[in-house]
Amino acid sequence: MRRLVRVATAGLIGAMVLGAAPAALASHGGRVAPRSGGGGAIEKSGPCSAASTWKLKAKTDNGLLEVEFEVDQNVVGDVWNVVMKDNGTRFFRGQRTTQAPGGSFTVRRRIANQSGTDTIQARAKNQSTGEICQGSLSI
Repeated sequence: MRRLVRVATAGLIGAMVLGAAPAALASHGGRVAPRSGGGGAIEKSGPCSAASTWKLKAKTDNGLLEVEFEVDQNVVGDVWNVVMKDNGTRFFRGQRTTQAPGGSFTVRRRIANQSGTDTIQARAKNQSTGEICQGSLSI
C-alpha cells in the first residue's frame, strides 16, 4: 500500500512539472504572467525615448487576444497619440491622456486571434514633448 501511495505521488508531481513546462516555454522572450481565463500572458516592457516607460501585454482568452498597452510618464494631463497593430493591421488609433495618481494611461482591447503567430506592435507619441514609446511582442 505504501508503495502504491509513493508511485501515485511521484506520478502526480511529474504531471504537475510537465504541465508547467509549456507555459514557461511560451514566453517568447517575455515574462510569462499567471494564467487567467486563457493561455499564459506574454509581457514586454522598456524605456521610451525620454523618461517614460511602456509595458505591452497579450494573452489568449476564449479564442480572442486580450491586448494591453500602458505608458507611465509620471506627469498628469499630457496627451498621447496611440497606434496599435496586429501583424501590421491597425486595430486601435486614438488619443489618451495621462491620469492621476501615477501619470499613466492604458489602452485595452480584445481582438481576433489570427492563425499562426500574432505580432502585436504599439506606439505612442506625446503631443507636447515629442517623446515616443514603442514596443512589440509575439504570441
